Amino acid sequence: MSTPPAPGAAGWIARLFNVREHEAPVVGAGLAMFFLLFAGYFMLRPIRETMGVAGGVDNLQWLFTGTFVATLIVLPLYGWIASKVARRRIVPWVFGMVVASLLGYGVAMLATPDDVWLARTFYIWVSVINLLMISLAWSVLADVMESHEAKRLFALIAAGASLGGLAGPLLTTLLVKPLGHGGLMLFSAVLIGASAATATWLHRWRDRHPLPAGASSSEQRQRPLGGNPFAGATAVFRSPYLLGIAFFVLLLATVTTFLYFEQAKLVAERFTDKEEQTQVFGLIDTVVQTLAILSQLFITGRIAQKLGVGVLLVAVPVIMAGGFLWLALSPVFAVFVVVMVVRRAGEYAFVRPGREMLYTVVLAEQKYKAKNFIDTVVYRGGDALSGWVKRALDVLAEHPAAAMFIGAGVAVAWAVTGVALGRRQKQLEASRDTP
Repeated sequence: MSTPPAPGAAGWIARLFNVREHEAPVVGAGLAMFFLLFAGYFMLRPIRETMGVAGGVDNLQWLFTGTFVATLIVLPLYGWIASKVARRRIVPWVFGMVVASLLGYGVAMLATPDDVWLARTFYIWVSVINLLMISLAWSVLADVMESHEAKRLFALIAAGASLGGLAGPLLTTLLVKPLGHGGLMLFSAVLIGASAATATWLHRWRDRHPLPAGASSSEQRQRPLGGNPFAGATAVFRSPYLLGIAFFVLLLATVTTFLYFEQAKLVAERFTDKEEQTQVFGLIDTVVQTLAILSQLFITGRIAQKLGVGVLLVAVPVIMAGGFLWLALSPVFAVFVVVMVVRRAGEYAFVRPGREMLYTVVLAEQKYKAKNFIDTVVYRGGDALSGWVKRALDVLAEHPAAAMFIGAGVAVAWAVTGVALGRRQKQLEASRDTP
């Protein structure tokens, strides 16, 4: 039986956000974890976009390929860590390595700010670590929460990501001139380190509020997952459900990449100054996060609870199919900004929470290993492949809108896959609840 909401003001707040009284601490900690992580990452994101432009817009497909190769190199190292250390210590290990790398890049950028190869390697490295860290943070939530809790709370906790995503670009816009890119990296490293400490606290909260018998216990979370560094990949290919999630992520990456290449091209054409480009990217991020947080706080959780995960997975792909068609007919910067903002805000508010809810019904090793394989290798593989396809279409196609029409078709396939995954998640959830 669920705990009734507290009386008075506390009860009103609990009803407003659909939170049980005993869940307030974990919601607060989850919000803090994502706020600190995304504030740190989104301070880096506008810098990364600027470095991508500095490396040459026509070379983006090479940067995407480099990112995929780097991901293939990094993932076995992550798999080894996940196999050897306790689940509750995976985040401190991985985030600690990321912090050390950012400190190194920050010092290097302060010393040689115009080194084009430093810019390219930074672009690739941030593109690797961002998916790794975000996927791992969601793994922690999927590990410490049951499916019925996730439906109510994942979107609300994800609002911390949007708050951080809002604060990060604002900090970048305000501080890029006085601190420079190197100083911003050092600041980002501090925030990411604090996020790791908060993730550790979430495991301790679950220890004090044990899950029902048969679910992940405190003792289990204190033991290593075992297995080998490549267990995540093999688990995906053995499970039709995980393969479906992988295909969903592949289509998502394709849609994202097609729009990303358009963004780089249009921004490079309209804005020539590096710092001005960084400010434009930061402004777009600010608008996206503002829209996302309003949806996460008041809409997403209730949709998931009443209509199911499938609705969260399908809404944005359907809208994006129309957005691509609009861009094909009217390929101007203003239209692109609208489509990009809707796509990214919708992903943060609906697609990402829905996608993470899919993992609440799988085994612990799959939450940390298979999930990370999908979120990094599959996603970046989709980036690399679709990056070359987009570049080829831009060079070879007689009609510049060809890529947008193809993007619309990909979005439709994305929506269909979302429908199938939503139905399967519901079946698996019901089977777990059946005595």
